[in-house]
Amino acid sequence: MFQTRDSDLLRLPRVGSSTGVSRSSTYRRISQGLFPPPVPLGGGRSVGWPAREVAAINEARIAAWSDAKIRALV
Repeated sequence: MFQTRDSDLLRLPRVGSSTGVSRSSTYRRISQGLFPPPVPLGGGRSVGWPAREVAAINEARIAAWSDAKIRALV
């Protein structure tokens, strides 16, 4: 695995390797309110996700939180 700081912004390939889900599944979860939306990085379509938010969602999934509880977290 890779080391990140809470302030890091993760691009989609690292989000995928961290969560274990594909690009399409990540965006589906965003539309369902189950994953935080990306942060624009400026210049076109570049986006990233705060590492602390991705980690929080991963921890919630590991703890078997319900979708309703995860939506409240997001």
